[in-house]
Amino acid sequence: MNTVILESTLTCPHCGFSRKETMPTDACLFYYECLNCKVMLRPKPGDCCVFCSFGSVACPPIQQSGCCG
Repeated sequence: MNTVILESTLTCPHCGFSRKETMPTDACLFYYECLNCKVMLRPKPGDCCVFCSFGSVACPPIQQSGCCG
């Protein structure tokens, strides 16, 4: 079994602000508010969560199953 990475750096596409976040292991995160510009990020079409759209690492459910990646 592959090691699941639990930290991902989210980068806001609006202002470029980046922040390392710990990802939930049992769910996808659909909304994330940028701490800099306050824009609410949502997944891009076809992605399951904000980590898959704007993160440096895909979310744990995708890492484990590859269901959407």
